[in-house]
This record gives sequence, C-alpha cells and structure tokens, in this order.
Amino acid sequence: MNSIRLLRAKAAVTQAALAKAAGTSQPTIAAYESGRKSPSVETVRRLAHAVGLEPWIDFHPSLTREERRSLVLHEAIARQLIDDPERVLARARENLGRMVARRSTSSQLLDEWRVLLKRPLSALVPLLTDPDPWVRELRHVTPFAGVLTTRARTQVYEAFAEEERRAS
Repeated sequence: MNSIRLLRAKAAVTQAALAKAAGTSQPTIAAYESGRKSPSVETVRRLAHAVGLEPWIDFHPSLTREERRSLVLHEAIARQLIDDPERVLARARENLGRMVARRSTSSQLLDEWRVLLKRPLSALVPLLTDPDPWVRELRHVTPFAGVLTTRARTQVYEAFAEEERRAS
C-alpha cells in the first residue's frame, strides 16, 4: 500500500476529506494513490499533519521475492478490508478458529492474530502492509485466506510478476 493510501487508512478519511484538510484537490490525492504522481517527503508530512498524524521514516531489511509477493497480496486484502470490513473480518476470524483448532499447542503468531483481529480497522489495515520483520512473520500464518476470489488473487500475482519483470 502506498504512503498516501496508508495515511488515509490510518486517518480513516476519504480522498476528498484528506484533500480538503490539506488544501489540495481530490484528483491530486487520487494521483498520489495510483502512482501517477509521487509526493515529496514534505508533501507527505503536510498531508499527515493536516489530519493530525506525524509521519515517520523507518528502515527495514530488504524483502525477499516471496515477502514482496505476500506484501502485494496483503495490499489487495487490505483494500477488501476497507471496502467490506464485516465480511473480511468474519472470514479471517473463521479461518483463525480453524487454524487454532488444528494446532495441538498454542502458537504465538496465532495468539497475536487473535488480538489483532479485535483491533480497529485504523490499526489493522496498515499492519497488513507493514514491511517490519515481525509483520512479515505474521503474514506467514495469515488468517485472510479466501478473502480474495481466485480471479482477484490471480490478477494480483500476474501484476506482481509483471512488475518484477519490469524491475529486473
């Protein structure tokens, strides 16, 4: 998820509301989110401050190809979560229940998901797309299986493969 979409998710505002708060236009916000325009660090700071947030720059170890692919998949899941939180959370909780039932011992990662799925969307959505090593590990046991249709998942993987080809 790009920085402006992540900012909006954290602030729980629409593109129009972010634009109004920051004194810019909704099409500009849409262009940042689609990647047609790249905001400067100063612009990101200004947008964040407009909705009462403070941006932080952080550095993480490079992601492996599999971690990048998982991140792209979870970006699509995060969009579904924003669009239909009740359905997505119900599916995730159902999956988590099955995952816990299949384990003979407690798994720390599953226990963490149990807590995280009770958090507000403003906390959960950004977590799905966080490059932090701890979150990468969490995504290895994601309870969000089945949230995307087979077609949607295939489209995500095809777009990822195309982006990887262009990057190499």
